[in-house]
Amino acid sequence: MFGIDFSEILVIFGIALVVLGPEKLPRLAATIGRWIGRARAMARQFREQLEQEAETLKRNVDLRTHETSPAPAAPAAPAAPAAPATHATATPVTDLAMSITPTNDQPAAPPAEPHERGP
Repeated sequence: MFGIDFSEILVIFGIALVVLGPEKLPRLAATIGRWIGRARAMARQFREQLEQEAETLKRNVDLRTHETSPAPAAPAAPAAPAAPATHATATPVTDLAMSITPTNDQPAAPPAEPHERGP
């Protein structure tokens, strides 16, 4: 993991045995084991909390995209060309809309003059 070989671990163990003695070494090993176990448990809990938060955020984003996405529109039927109305009582709605919209026969508004910026 850290690039420590088995022979280096044996040297460290031998030095610890000489310095600490046979009475204190097992207690130290148990204490170190507990610390490592606690560190692993905290890392596991932290990872699980991060995964849980990521999943919650993902669900919230998915819900928001589904709420804001437009509903699929029905395919529009092809528009038939409008026939000129023959009499006023049978005028369809599309003919009325076409009669309201301006045509190219009307004069267009003059183009706006560009504004100059002052100093």
